[in-house]
Amino acid sequence: MRARTRGGHLFFVRSGRGITLYPEAQLYEEAGFIAYYFHWSHDDIMAMEHRERRKWCEEISRINRKMNDDSEQNNPFDVFKKR
Repeated sequence: MRARTRGGHLFFVRSGRGITLYPEAQLYEEAGFIAYYFHWSHDDIMAMEHRERRKWCEEISRINRKMNDDSEQNNPFDVFKKR
């Protein structure tokens, strides 16, 4: 489900707190991040719940920090820090 806004679309996302709105740009940013690093299909990524997609983004960032031996939180791969 999605609702149209001036700046694009907002997607309705089910969460533990009911249904919330989720910006289209952020949804595609997460999907692109996962697809780029894990090469998963668009359909598989978009079928995930919001929380699961966010968890995979965090995991990819953790893997990149470990591979780059970067213990700092200011890693360029951490594009999905809690906002």
